Amino acid sequence: MALPFGLSPEAAAFLLAAVLIAAIVRGFSGFGFSALVVVATGLVSDPLNAVAVALFCEVVMTLQAAKGIARDIDWRRVGLLLAGAAIGLPIGVHGLIAIGLDASRVAISLFILVMCGVLLAGWHTTREVRGWPNAVLGFASGVANGAAMAGLPVAAVFSAQPIPPRIFRATLIAYFAILDLLSLPVLLHAGLITRDTLVACAVALPLLLIGNHFGSFRFSKSAPTSFRRLAIGLLAILAVLGLLKSVI
Repeated sequence: MALPFGLSPEAAAFLLAAVLIAAIVRGFSGFGFSALVVVATGLVSDPLNAVAVALFCEVVMTLQAAKGIARDIDWRRVGLLLAGAAIGLPIGVHGLIAIGLDASRVAISLFILVMCGVLLAGWHTTREVRGWPNAVLGFASGVANGAAMAGLPVAAVFSAQPIPPRIFRATLIAYFAILDLLSLPVLLHAGLITRDTLVACAVALPLLLIGNHFGSFRFSKSAPTSFRRLAIGLLAILAVLGLLKSVI
């Protein structure tokens, strides 16, 4: 049977390893899965092939973790984020398709590098940001979700606030799950959901569940700060490799 998206066996093995690592990261920190998978895909294929796959996987991982996070979700913040994201999402999807393969690789890699810099900068606020600024953040996140990157801007802003880790993680997971469900019809209309998308999801599922379970278990046993830095560093390395692939 032919591999999805015309991948070679070597490329498929590389991406399965990326899915496992990304699932561990997501299970532990609550973000980073889609960004890791999309930028890894960009090294061996068109990164847009991974957008819908990543979003389907995010929904599955949320269902897997839903029982343990419900009481920690900040639903008011989730609602404001979604209100802004609903406007930004179609702009992000159609904009990324319009610019073409090489430009999309560059745009995705540069965006990840900027977000990694923000996450590692250590800037912070003395209190939590409430109200309409969360809708503005949601808009930026919706635009970024055109490449399944909604998590990075939200994680960057949330990390700067004194939000308890469990609420941080649970709110991110809930927001991404709902946003991803809203994103799927937009991606279908844009032609980014195909038979290959469903085949790739089915093949990735076992590693997805194993990695997410392991990451969630580790979250309950240790502090998340050092692991987040490791995940951000991995994202930055992949983004640099993506840029090199685009210009060489």
